[in-house]
Amino acid sequence: MADHESYDKTGLIIWKGNVRVWQGDQALRADKITYDRASGIMTANGHVAFVQQDGSTTYADHIELTQGLKDGIGSAVYMRMQQNAKLAATGLRRTSGVLNDFSNVVYTACALCEKNPDLPPFWQIQAYGATQDKEHTNIEFNHAWLKMLGIPVFYFPYFAVTDPTVKRHNGFLIPNISPHDRYLGTYFTIPYFWDIDDQQDITFEPLVATKTGPQLSAIYRNRLNFGRLKIKGGVADDTRRNSPYTNPFGQRYDNTSKHGAQGYIFANGDFAINRHWYGGFDVNVASSANYMRDYRIPGYGNDTLGSNIYVEGYGVGSFLRLDAQGYQGLNRGIINNSELPFALPRLTYEFQGEPDPLGGRLSVHSTDFFVYRSRGAVDQRGELALQWDRPFHNNLGQQWLLTGRVDTTLYHAKHLEEQPNYGHGGGHVRGFVLPTVALKMNWPFLRTFAKGHGSQIFEPIIQLIAAPNMGNSINRNLPNEDSLTYEFTDTTLFALNRYMGTDRLDSGLRANVGIHQNWSWNGHSVDMLVGESFQEHIDRNRLPYSGLDHHVSDPIGRITITPNQYVDLTARGRYNPWRGNFDYGEALLSTGLPFLRFTGGYVYEPITPYYLYRTNYRRFRPNLPSLRPTNELTGRVTAKIGQYHVSAYTRRAMQQKKFVANGGDVGYENDCFGLDVIYIRQYTYVGGEKRNSTVLLNFFFKTIGTFGVNG
Repeated sequence: MADHESYDKTGLIIWKGNVRVWQGDQALRADKITYDRASGIMTANGHVAFVQQDGSTTYADHIELTQGLKDGIGSAVYMRMQQNAKLAATGLRRTSGVLNDFSNVVYTACALCEKNPDLPPFWQIQAYGATQDKEHTNIEFNHAWLKMLGIPVFYFPYFAVTDPTVKRHNGFLIPNISPHDRYLGTYFTIPYFWDIDDQQDITFEPLVATKTGPQLSAIYRNRLNFGRLKIKGGVADDTRRNSPYTNPFGQRYDNTSKHGAQGYIFANGDFAINRHWYGGFDVNVASSANYMRDYRIPGYGNDTLGSNIYVEGYGVGSFLRLDAQGYQGLNRGIINNSELPFALPRLTYEFQGEPDPLGGRLSVHSTDFFVYRSRGAVDQRGELALQWDRPFHNNLGQQWLLTGRVDTTLYHAKHLEEQPNYGHGGGHVRGFVLPTVALKMNWPFLRTFAKGHGSQIFEPIIQLIAAPNMGNSINRNLPNEDSLTYEFTDTTLFALNRYMGTDRLDSGLRANVGIHQNWSWNGHSVDMLVGESFQEHIDRNRLPYSGLDHHVSDPIGRITITPNQYVDLTARGRYNPWRGNFDYGEALLSTGLPFLRFTGGYVYEPITPYYLYRTNYRRFRPNLPSLRPTNELTGRVTAKIGQYHVSAYTRRAMQQKKFVANGGDVGYENDCFGLDVIYIRQYTYVGGEKRNSTVLLNFFFKTIGTFGVNG
């Protein structure tokens, strides 16, 4: 296609004026194109644009092409590729449509300044020569300088990047180096990426350190048509030897054997069996917590590693899940693997029916399991809970909810004299049936104020619950696997059962009352709820500090204040009038402007449930970790001004008068470059020791990758 076409006696075809030529998926455009039919050479001059199959476009003043546009030369070349990558060169030689050799090259993925395009880009690679290998999808630079704002900062005799026209490519990734680490010393990693095919890949990452042995880790990923699979693992020779230490329970723990050959594997996958059934697994195993700490394995500060395998199905109003669960204790001085439970298996079933002729709705729940411990209680549970809810209202504006529920549970248990129950021991088959009837009434009153721009809701709430009193005599010698904590807060005030599970159930005759109020006007709002519970029977089979140790419960409340779009405060708590202090409290504050935001949190709880159930109360000793309150303050501030961002966070244990974690991030980001300086300080003890502060310096170059330095 051209404005003018002519032929001469030598066999030349000459096109002039907005010329366009196509060859398969390639297109050539120029002011003038001359084609020599004898030699097969096509010459393009003036505003040349050569569009190739991968979507990249090469601009030039002059190009000569032959062999079906596969071979050629060019001058004053400018190439625009994917991800806004650009390459300019004084000369080009094209070979077999696969190799493009450039001379005097400049490469960047940064946008040029619109007001002054002569200014250098934020970063660029300037090289003596470069080769674009289409077959192996990379660009290799020879004698290259990395320039920042036009200033040379680093010299590379050889440097290669992945061709921006592809998303995945075999080859070495950007190496990482750390000059100093408490456990590794100076260490160096250079990952290698293997693109197996369109759906799977592996990244290998060898690590060499000065203070301990080497490690080889890898990540395998596979994206299937019916699911996904990811496996991450590593092996190492950990030569660092640890010393014995005393745990928080005052027990001496031998920590000297956790060295030598070490490893870990974290694997997970999710798969669609058909349109209704799914399956998957999440397996996490490590040889020791000390190894995870020494080699910076993610999760090294946790108490446990959990694993599960599952299959689940979805129907109309129904859900079923069958899984198996297991745990590995990491902080071995406190958590012993022999005491950790295995659920082999656990079955969960939920069903929600359609409204029946009476206007009610039936729901069915069941969680059945077999829990095994090599040291501790071993039990099996079968459970069935039926619940029927019938909402209605009357002409007074009262909203009623009538609920009938039956909980049926059967246990087979042994070793109940051991943790976590410390009961009377022996093995037995036992169960219970608990019918419950509840009637709840909400009576909202609405008024307007502020000349009709505001509204107030005043809503008394009353609930009556009747059930047989189970008391200590029945609950004492039954297993307890899922009800180790009791949640009596504003969120569970009107719940039929305030335990986390169903091994322990609220029972007896009781009433719950509350008052909910809300004020909203001109973008401001205040929402609050206060309430109490009244019990005919005092059930002392709950955790200490439950707030239900008397006929009249401790009052509870919650308030949310949003004075404007810049402030949001929520606080809740439970006050013990008999002791004159709060037994539970938490608050969350979020405030700031779009470019500056602050969040703060506070939580107080007088006991730690896991430690409480770890300890045999018959051998009670003061100053145990279970009796140390959780009294923590957290804070985070984030700011973003233009291309700069700053954040910092802290977490402090007020009772122990020490920090749990501190950190922050200072960074800069534009269209092609990112810089982050990250500080992390964790005070978690693993194996009787804790890590020093960590500083990470990360550089991101668009189309090249991320380079990190840790210290």
